Amino acid sequence: MPDIEHDNKAPLLVEQEGRVTTITINDAPMNRMSLEFMDTLEEVIEGLSTDNSAGAVVITGAGDANFSVGMNLKQLPEGIKRKGSADAVFDQRLRVLLAIENLDKPVIATLFGYCLGGGLELPLACHFRLAARDGAKIGLPEMDLGTVPAWGGSARLTQCVGRDHALDMILRGKKIDGPEALRIGLVNEVWPNDVLLDRAKKLGHELSEMPARAVAEVLRAVVGAGSQAVADGIAAERKAVHATMGTKDQIEGMQAFLQKRKPVFNQD
Repeated sequence: MPDIEHDNKAPLLVEQEGRVTTITINDAPMNRMSLEFMDTLEEVIEGLSTDNSAGAVVITGAGDANFSVGMNLKQLPEGIKRKGSADAVFDQRLRVLLAIENLDKPVIATLFGYCLGGGLELPLACHFRLAARDGAKIGLPEMDLGTVPAWGGSARLTQCVGRDHALDMILRGKKIDGPEALRIGLVNEVWPNDVLLDRAKKLGHELSEMPARAVAEVLRAVVGAGSQAVADGIAAERKAVHATMGTKDQIEGMQAFLQKRKPVFNQD
């Protein structure tokens, strides 16, 4: 695992407390998931897969403003140049989220402030989600950019909350709060903002005290039970990404986002 525990300039921070590993997205206040963040996260998750000293993982965001606003969209052209195509950029993110989902130890995400786009798709790949009682804005707003979720969000959200709630959130670009997320089954628990991380770590310690082999087998069985449906959904999602990339509406959505204005779609 990279030695990034005390590097405050690192795209993410890793801290070990007993058998609980905490991963912090280190780009406050927005905690964007940069290209460097995803490269480092991939290394960290790979390391955790063989680290018997870790019994549970908590993923959070630096500061107290936002978990994450998702991908740094300004880096997309650079990512395409580095990795060869937009598909390659998205493939890495899908690969990392799948590795989190298939990790043999429980992964807990804390949702607070903005949890948008990839900032929700990453928690959807986790096994537990705890949300802040106040101020959370949780959603998949890709429709506002003239496109669709690209990191498995449509598939995992549907599996998590059902078709009706998933369509309501994605097609309307809804941003829901913690109590609403709890009501529809998107999160497991809601806590006051100032104790959210502590409660996530407490859950991590509780789970890390369970028999590790039995935990791994339960995770394998439960996650595996829905993996084929998710795989099919991700394949369908990628077709939708291809169908929307480069359209007039997608270009308008991206330009409007970068120009901080409301997009005007369907101008054909």
